[in-house]
Amino acid sequence: MAAGAKASSLVDVGGRAGARNADQESRGAGSAMLDAAEKLRAMEERLRQLGSVMVAYSGGVDSAFLAATAHRVLGSRVLAVLADSASLARRDMDEARAFAQSVGMPLEVIATGELDKPEYARNDADRCFHCKDELFLVMEKLGARLGFAHIAYGMNADDTRDFRPGQRAAEEHKVLAPLAEVRLTKIEVRALAKAAGYALWDRPAAPCLSSRVEYGRMVTREVLKQIEDGEESLRKLGFRELRVRHHGELARVEIARGELERALTMEMMDAITAALKQAGFKYVALDCQGFRSGAMNEVLGNAVLPADVLKRKGA
Repeated sequence: MAAGAKASSLVDVGGRAGARNADQESRGAGSAMLDAAEKLRAMEERLRQLGSVMVAYSGGVDSAFLAATAHRVLGSRVLAVLADSASLARRDMDEARAFAQSVGMPLEVIATGELDKPEYARNDADRCFHCKDELFLVMEKLGARLGFAHIAYGMNADDTRDFRPGQRAAEEHKVLAPLAEVRLTKIEVRALAKAAGYALWDRPAAPCLSSRVEYGRMVTREVLKQIEDGEESLRKLGFRELRVRHHGELARVEIARGELERALTMEMMDAITAALKQAGFKYVALDCQGFRSGAMNEVLGNAVLPADVLKRKGA
């Protein structure tokens, strides 16, 4: 069965699964999948109403699922737009290209110049706003030239409850968020992507490399290259979900707690240290809390973070 057919038949599959399973847990899972399928149907209808759309595409699960769904619904009236800059790891670029090719989705790679903007490079709490502002400005020009009236991006329902200044840029540029509009959560997007047969359904989140740089430290191409080289070295050591946080001469390494035990041997710690020093860091620290998304935001405090975000972070 084709990937698109798998996604559109999810309601039937979920219904049959619910009928076959008598226990409460299975019925609950079947109901959850039905809910996700209904949301998917609503999003498909929304995309049809748009007629044509450009999708800000990074190769992550959310934007990839949105772009692929839009392509399934609208065909050639969809264009996935991938921003090529120093803040995008080459591994992520290659994987984004490969996925677009695998589903036959039109892809346009554009150059963005956020690193050349002082307000981005200075790396304060609004950095993400300036990044998305640049992206959407370039996409607007592209859309005007190619005849696309709408721009969409992969914000999901969970993202609306986190600190993401890029959302403000999306609002200012009137960029649509179809996943969030129908209240699809991250877990639901992954489940739908898996049902559609997309191999990236369980890909770890991969925000831009600049998100690894401590606030207040200038974002430069050299800094981003250090991070990219360091993270690639750790993947070659067999780790899957990780971050290399840049604190100047110090690299603070976060590894997912499920993988952390493997890192806590003298042999592996020596290998990690050697890899990060090879990338240009002078000191290497392994974060005992392990990987956690948005760890750099922990220093911002209530002067910046919304109250509901602070509550979830335990501040």
